[in-house]
Amino acid sequence: MTAAARSKEATGRTFTITDLALEFDITPRAIRFYEDVGLLSPGRAGRNRIYTQRDRTRLKLTLRGKRLGLSLQVIKDLVDLYESPSDTAQQLSAFLRTLKEHRLLLEQQREDIEITLAEIAQHDERCRRMLAAASKPAARRRPASAPKA
Repeated sequence: MTAAARSKEATGRTFTITDLALEFDITPRAIRFYEDVGLLSPGRAGRNRIYTQRDRTRLKLTLRGKRLGLSLQVIKDLVDLYESPSDTAQQLSAFLRTLKEHRLLLEQQREDIEITLAEIAQHDERCRRMLAAASKPAARRRPASAPKA
């Protein structure tokens, strides 16, 4: 980002809901939902929402957390910690705990997926063998009492 761009952001640039929706490729409805859960708190100019750089940053962090698979409540807690005046060590420790918990959950899900995929492979192979056996023509046998031609 250029110095001019940083200066412009620092001067209090504001955004509309449409601006943010287009920038982050999400719907205005999603942005309003994030407001409802307390992640964003835009100002108002009449009926229009006015978002600050702070709201934009919170939205960016929210979407990043969602990509990581974090719940909105966990994202809110982390973003609130990020903005709190407390020391960085507390914030980093909280984030590390969250990452550890999320990693354990993902590792368990990966194990469950691997087990399920192995079961699917077994069922797949069994079904293919059964189909192959069913499609082979039956050996033509002559009954023992049938006269020979």
